Amino acid sequence: MTITTTPHLNFDGNAREALAFYATAFGSEAMTMTYGAMGATDDPAWADRIVWGQVQSPSGIRVMAFDVWPGQPYDQGTNASYVYLSGTDADEITRAWEGLLEGAEVRQALGPAAWSSLAGQLRDKFGVIWALDVAAPAGDEHRD
Repeated sequence: MTITTTPHLNFDGNAREALAFYATAFGSEAMTMTYGAMGATDDPAWADRIVWGQVQSPSGIRVMAFDVWPGQPYDQGTNASYVYLSGTDADEITRAWEGLLEGAEVRQALGPAAWSSLAGQLRDKFGVIWALDVAAPAGDEHRD
């Protein structure tokens, strides 16, 4: 049996825009369903909001997102979680980084780090923190 962990990002009205951005960043297309199409609301203000959305890239990057349910409190927080992308191909990690840069706050520039030949962290224009790195070869892990 295989279990896949997928980051699920919550928004308050801009999930469609975020999913489109991530699809472009990762060379994919966004798949979405609205509250209206699902029949989950009669409120026209909610009909076009996203109840389910996903981006899945050819290289395996997968992100899900939605606009929180009507009446549900929304607080994005400041540092509650990261989306962590770790791969073995520096060019692929660099492409993902460059795709996310538009409007981002760079928290750690993409470059060599103590644990990786290439690592970086940014907060994208939607407030989501992304950490990216090239995984160290097996057996190269440092333990304190």
